[in-house]
Amino acid sequence: MSKLQRYQAHYYKSKNHGVRRIRSIHTAARHPFAVPVFTIVGLLLVTAGIFAFVRTRQPESIDPNIVVISHDNQKQIVSSKEPTVKALLAKLDLKVSEGDVVEPALDTPIRQDDFRINIYRALPIEIIDGGQKIFALSAGTTERTMASTAGVTLYPEDKLTQAPITDFVSNAAIGEQVVIERATPVNVNLYGAPVVMRTHATTVGGLLRERNIQLKPQDQVKPDLSTPLANASQVAIIRNGLSTVTVQEDIAMPVESVPDNTLAYGTSAVRQAGSPGKKAVTYEINTQNGVEVGRRAVQETIVQQPVKQITVTGTNLSGIKGDMALAGIAPSDYQYADYIISHESGWCPTKWQGEYGGCPAYHGTPTSAGIGYGLCQATPGYKMASAGADWGSNPVTQLRWCDGYAKARTFGSYGKGWYAAYQYWLVNKHW
Repeated sequence: MSKLQRYQAHYYKSKNHGVRRIRSIHTAARHPFAVPVFTIVGLLLVTAGIFAFVRTRQPESIDPNIVVISHDNQKQIVSSKEPTVKALLAKLDLKVSEGDVVEPALDTPIRQDDFRINIYRALPIEIIDGGQKIFALSAGTTERTMASTAGVTLYPEDKLTQAPITDFVSNAAIGEQVVIERATPVNVNLYGAPVVMRTHATTVGGLLRERNIQLKPQDQVKPDLSTPLANASQVAIIRNGLSTVTVQEDIAMPVESVPDNTLAYGTSAVRQAGSPGKKAVTYEINTQNGVEVGRRAVQETIVQQPVKQITVTGTNLSGIKGDMALAGIAPSDYQYADYIISHESGWCPTKWQGEYGGCPAYHGTPTSAGIGYGLCQATPGYKMASAGADWGSNPVTQLRWCDGYAKARTFGSYGKGWYAAYQYWLVNKHW
């Protein structure tokens, strides 16, 4: 049978089958439940059609972000839709071993093109803690970070020094050596308040000088100032003839921010964890008829030194965030513009208000006056046309409009400009 004959046979078979189906439908239509059944089926078909139409209006594809990963003496450039640093490294099967450092942190969201990730591989280090030697792997850049990586408990007053290992044979290690000089813990009764001070002083008098404790004529120190200090020594400082009270107060943790052009602008990482300190403030109490009527601070002593936190902040403005300069936004405003845009749209120029889960591919611009659109979620989005006809897809045009809006609008008592917009955004429910 030829191809034409097979087609004709199939046609007549289908035609006869269709006639039989029509006859069966006519028969079914005379059934008493035919009308309600056909009505329900029809409504289901209409509902399915509406659902399919709505689905076609939703963006199905998410634009990937370009990510630059520096690791193992190479740069790897990938296109990724993964939401976080951790998810991307897992997808690429890039292993992070004990002691390795990833900057920015693994939970940092990936929300821009030319996003930068640095992986620093751990090297062998030797920690000398008194008579104990500890071998570990660490990619830390400070002595405290290295020791913490090795699981060593440190106190703020402990001193750490770092030097490269030169005698590999006797040390049985390569890389860096960190030496810990422990501070001596001393139990001090400071005007009636028990505190623990860790010190490198060798005598009671040396401890008082180190902590800048100024003795008054009515003060008494036990034991004598020349007494040597040992682990858990007891020292009492007493003020006679006056009522005093000593309270502990926090000292703010100092923070150092180090710029790093290998990380994308708006990202950061902690290279050394810090901690607040504590100080003891002694007050003289003025009482009348047994009731306190006033107090005066007479002594302030640092009980525990604060530890500086070192944070690295990305300064690389490549990718979409580099468009801030092209749009005329002043460098002094970058941090405020970045904060607002990151929280409004996640740096997505094609996002409609209410869309979540990444940056969709361009799928048209909203025509409703009540829907925000673009980097700054301008509402309605089409008012950005004042900055350029390509406002729907050009991030520079959108940023130019955002910059003009921030400079022209008055944000309550904060005034005009990006800083004012940032302050207003924080206190007015993110608006």
